[in-house]
Amino acid sequence: MDATRRSLLRSAAVAATLGQLDAQTMQHVHQHAAEAKRQGNGVYAPKALNAHEFKTVVLLADLIIPPEATEPGGTGAGAPEYIDLLCSGSDRMARIWQGGLAWLDAASRTRFHSAFLDAAPSQRTELLDLIAYRRNDSPELGPGIEFFDWARRMVVDAYFTSPAGVKALGFQGNTGMATFQVPAEALTYALKRSPFGAG
Repeated sequence: MDATRRSLLRSAAVAATLGQLDAQTMQHVHQHAAEAKRQGNGVYAPKALNAHEFKTVVLLADLIIPPEATEPGGTGAGAPEYIDLLCSGSDRMARIWQGGLAWLDAASRTRFHSAFLDAAPSQRTELLDLIAYRRNDSPELGPGIEFFDWARRMVVDAYFTSPAGVKALGFQGNTGMATFQVPAEALTYALKRSPFGAG
């Protein structure tokens, strides 16, 4: 990895940790992930997470944003690669993910006698339902709730800044238009609420 790419990932990881990662930088991270995947002949080799941790992130990404008929889920949009690359740029980010994934496995083993990856789908859902809501906060579940909140935000950020997520939003970007016409429904809505009225 060249110095420029390493510097970008380090800066991006710090910004993500602070909740200040901008869309342009997120897209750069996606580009680096796609390049790493191309270099691996279509297979991404994790940079910060071990194989088990990365597989767990893959599973979480699709549990958080499941694939649908016409749209990929979190994994298809590159969320696991995005997360791993950010972890490779920041020891703090890596510790957040490694610690959270370890908590998830420990909680799953306590309840179901297997790591989260090996638990039955209904058991995974049961555990995630416990840590999905702050109302369930307790000394036992608190670390899991904090981690899952973090994980959801990062998967959603990764998804909606990926090419697949941008397409799912229907974002047109800076495309040229010969003319712009305000939709009739928007005009009607605005006029009904304005002091000028439609009458």
